[in-house]
Amino acid sequence: MDNYIVTIAREYGSGGRLIGKELAKELDIAFYDRELIVLAAKESGLAEEFVQKMEYKRTISFINNLYMTGYELPVSEKIFLAQCKVIRQVAEEGSCVIVGRCADYVLRDVPNCIRVFVHAPMEERIKRIREVYGEEQPNLEDFIRKQDKNRASYYNYYTHGKWGKAQNYHLCIDSSIGIPASVRVIKELVAEYTKR
Repeated sequence: MDNYIVTIAREYGSGGRLIGKELAKELDIAFYDRELIVLAAKESGLAEEFVQKMEYKRTISFINNLYMTGYELPVSEKIFLAQCKVIRQVAEEGSCVIVGRCADYVLRDVPNCIRVFVHAPMEERIKRIREVYGEEQPNLEDFIRKQDKNRASYYNYYTHGKWGKAQNYHLCIDSSIGIPASVRVIKELVAEYTKR
């Protein structure tokens, strides 16, 4: 197999981004996460900060309406379509790791796409967002649940699927085994998958 893509969907605070970044480094392939915001902003013609703010929004809001004229798509739909286009482009350019943004769904028909979902127990996630992300919300568990709810709502809306459903992925991994161990497991999957 020439090029391959690893998509990583993840629960908030599970370390999916850290795993993806380390995996890309070890495999010596491109890594895309927030970089997709910059590319989607260029594609859509919208400001990068606005794209980042609207990224996980799926409903038409007052702000969206300000950007709508006539029968144009809501800006949230434009952003999603721009991200889809960018995800397909980077996947065609070469092997890479893509974190989030419904990439597993966007690339669902690509035969060389390996789909991973990263999850972790709540106490691990609270510890990580406090110690690694520096988050200081008064109730971190509620904050995490809200972030997960936003991700699930966004994914379910655009894919008509169910976020985190095991059947959507080649591998679901509990990152409480550690970031290095998680990377090793995914690397083994990539090695086996690319032999086919």
